[in-house]
Amino acid sequence: MTVETGVTRTLARTATGKAVDVYRTPGAGTAPAVLLWHGMGPDEREILRPVAEAAAAQGVVVLAADWRSDAPDRGMAHLLDSLSFVRERAAEFGGDPGRVVVAGWSAGAGAAVATALRPDLFGGWRPAAVVGLAGRYDVPARTTASVPLKDLADLPAGASPVPVRLVHGTVDAQVDIRSSWECAAAFQGHGWPVQLEEPRTDHAGVLGSEFDPALGRLRPSTAEHALEGCRITARALVEAAGITA
Repeated sequence: MTVETGVTRTLARTATGKAVDVYRTPGAGTAPAVLLWHGMGPDEREILRPVAEAAAAQGVVVLAADWRSDAPDRGMAHLLDSLSFVRERAAEFGGDPGRVVVAGWSAGAGAAVATALRPDLFGGWRPAAVVGLAGRYDVPARTTASVPLKDLADLPAGASPVPVRLVHGTVDAQVDIRSSWECAAAFQGHGWPVQLEEPRTDHAGVLGSEFDPALGRLRPSTAEHALEGCRITARALVEAAGITA
């Protein structure tokens, strides 16, 4: 439990045994659910903790799921399994299965945004909103094996839009911010509601983190730019879920 915020973290597992950390504020009642995916590093849900806790403290239930990009299917089964987990079991943790936001960071960003564009792969289901954090959208998504921007271009006229939120650091050296500019412009061109925020931070900073060479992965950061990046990302997740201050 996080003493400062009152947020609890509960470990759950999907049908295939992948771990999911559920962050929530006890006693808050039913709240929108946010499924949050990490990037390329295998089973790195722990790196999402700063943002997950910050968002959960503001009234959403965040489910941070493990997946493995090095799996033979590039992680698709793990990602879709966690999506099924949220849709089927969010209510057990105080989440509303009728208000599910899908979000992801880095490689998880394209995977998340793609879920709004291919309802044919999910039995007609679409998320309430999607959030992409420091991602690319011009390469095949690991949830659909298709390119999100191409899927957007191929949508039939009159397709119902899904709100899109994007966050990308202006000094991201791993994924160029132009990727998010192009994504935002494409969705705007199709009449979808989209909002892009550009904190002055780097690839890890949008998660409130920094890369630790000794660990070989991200860890929480106390740098001001990372704290601000975390705040902006948490706000984007919460607002995408329909909660405003």
